[in-house]
Amino acid sequence: MGYCRRNFMVPLPEFATQEAFNLWLEEQCRKRQQDVLRGEGETIGERLQRDLAEMRSLPASPFDACDQDTGRVSSQSLVRYKTNDYSVPVAFAHQDVWIRAYVHDVVIGCRGEVIARHPRCWDRDELIFNPIHYLPLLEQKLNAFDQAAPLQGWELPEEFATLRRLMEARMNRHGRREYVQVLRLLETFDLADLHAAVKQALQMGAIGFDAVKHLLLCRVEHRPPRLDLDCYPYLPRTTVDKTRPGSYMRLLSSDAEDAA
Repeated sequence: MGYCRRNFMVPLPEFATQEAFNLWLEEQCRKRQQDVLRGEGETIGERLQRDLAEMRSLPASPFDACDQDTGRVSSQSLVRYKTNDYSVPVAFAHQDVWIRAYVHDVVIGCRGEVIARHPRCWDRDELIFNPIHYLPLLEQKLNAFDQAAPLQGWELPEEFATLRRLMEARMNRHGRREYVQVLRLLETFDLADLHAAVKQALQMGAIGFDAVKHLLLCRVEHRPPRLDLDCYPYLPRTTVDKTRPGSYMRLLSSDAEDAA
């Protein structure tokens, strides 16, 4: 590395793209393999091939380049790695977990399941939250929703705030609970799909968790929205008969009698 830095990068080369620089650097290294060092009878490339023949084959599975550790989830649903605390779903509170810290990510799992993934924080004494991890608890403690620390700074599209305002205006406290249930759909679905379903629900005036979930499922499954009354057995049933031509003839005859 020192030789390449001194001989290939002084003065500092300039290239239009990173790919062009890598190709040029590869070419310089291949040229270097033709050189013969002082006191040697073979070129660098020939000695390299002799070394490669003596090396072991690569392992069957790729090496997982990460720092592995273990931890225990606190009562606040946090796991400490180094000097920072990372959140996990509240269902895993007080359980033992494993931690794999990569350069850019921190992955946390319990037994054979990955339960949380965060961008790695290189600062100290920081709290790294995923708001979705705390929604099941907030669904039971609605009064803490606006003050919950994990939700502070959570930026959602403005349609979500509109949906919450309409839900609370129509259903009061139950409306807030349904709004949290809408947010919990992010446990399974992408934000982009849920955002599209919320926008569609607002356009249709279908303000409710069931409507948003139905529109979301239709979007994901690529099918048109259709209300299935089997999901709502408590609603009164309506019988609609098929149209018969004779019904129109009776109407016409009754109109003729009235005119006479």
